Amino acid sequence: MNNILHHGYLDNEMKLLAGNSNPLLANEIAQHLGVPLGNIFVGTFSDGEVRVNITENIRGKDCFVIQSTCSPVNQNLMEMLVMIDAVKRASASRITAVIPYYGYARQDRKDRPRVPITAKLVANLITAAGANRILTMDLHADQIQGFFDIPVDHLYAAPVLIEYLKNNIDPESVAVAPDAGSVERARGMARRLGGLPLAIVDKRRPEPNVAEIHHVIGDVIDKHAIIVDDLVDTAGTLCLVAKAIKDAGAKSVRAVVTHSILSGAARDRIDNSPIDELIVTNTIPFVGEFKSKKLTQLSVAPLIAEAIRRIHSMESISSLFIE
Repeated sequence: MNNILHHGYLDNEMKLLAGNSNPLLANEIAQHLGVPLGNIFVGTFSDGEVRVNITENIRGKDCFVIQSTCSPVNQNLMEMLVMIDAVKRASASRITAVIPYYGYARQDRKDRPRVPITAKLVANLITAAGANRILTMDLHADQIQGFFDIPVDHLYAAPVLIEYLKNNIDPESVAVAPDAGSVERARGMARRLGGLPLAIVDKRRPEPNVAEIHHVIGDVIDKHAIIVDDLVDTAGTLCLVAKAIKDAGAKSVRAVVTHSILSGAARDRIDNSPIDELIVTNTIPFVGEFKSKKLTQLSVAPLIAEAIRRIHSMESISSLFIE
């Protein structure tokens, strides 16, 4: 790759360093870039403390640390922080934290007394560890970008999801926002799928992982509904939304979700729900033997790889999403 002089450093070589959170995605990103993963050991001491050892020279290199902060969240977060510190102390020229899934993002505001804003705390930790910039995908709330005092490149999985849907969509479809916070995301998906109508589910959340569905706003009768959301955790809320839509007269229900946390009884809930297909990406690996005939997984590796290439060569990221 061409040498690029920028702000006093020479980033003449890209280095990809991956933690243990999502090795399949990291390898796929490396394959798309034609760059091997760097030599790094990420393990633990006997008491569980994270141990990192970079076994090659990265002095002056443009380093990308790839790590989703998914389950086990605290372990993967700590791995990323220690990796960034190790890369910084190895005299890398620039460190980009590539975080396909940004954990703790649901705690992004003080919505009741005496609770933390953990999304901001994690942003502070990543910055303090030594990251120079962040590359992430489909944050739970766009304003989390402002929690960082370093540049944030925010990717959207929409192009990958839309490409799949365009080849698998019925003309009588409707995009559905599962709550008020998802309206902009669902509206954007509806527009890019040819101007689909939009419906909104009136959902209240009295406590975490608990939802109350009141009614569906919009026409879903005899329509093929497509629920659009950023993540699915226990799938309890998603299944309730799907049932409400089906009860309101929809012919079928599909869901497109970027981050598939799929914890607890998620598999059984999905299999026993009115959801005909759950379309997710591989920002988070499937845990254990998670399998469901309703599940379709799409890869965001080409999109992340192209973003990394553009960051390295100082090209525009936003142009990836301009129609």
